[in-house]
Amino acid sequence: MKTYNFKVVIEPDQDFDGNPAWFAHCPALESIGGATSGRTREEALHNINEVVRMIVDGLIEEGKPVPEGPEDSVEVEEVSPERPRIAVTV
Repeated sequence: MKTYNFKVVIEPDQDFDGNPAWFAHCPALESIGGATSGRTREEALHNINEVVRMIVDGLIEEGKPVPEGPEDSVEVEEVSPERPRIAVTV
């Protein structure tokens, strides 16, 4: 069993109407759909958490490997509050 800590990036953004919003993405999974948004930072973090978990579950169901890199985006270490990450144990 492995625990993966996925780096996530959360940035201020705007929705289609120009209202404040937040964009969140997981660099290691962005090419396969690892991005989302939310009206608040907390909502964006919650949404990217769900997206990362769904992607990892899908990879496992399909028998595909879970990304273990790039090194600065996926690691098995202590999670820092200054660098949001999502931990998934498989």
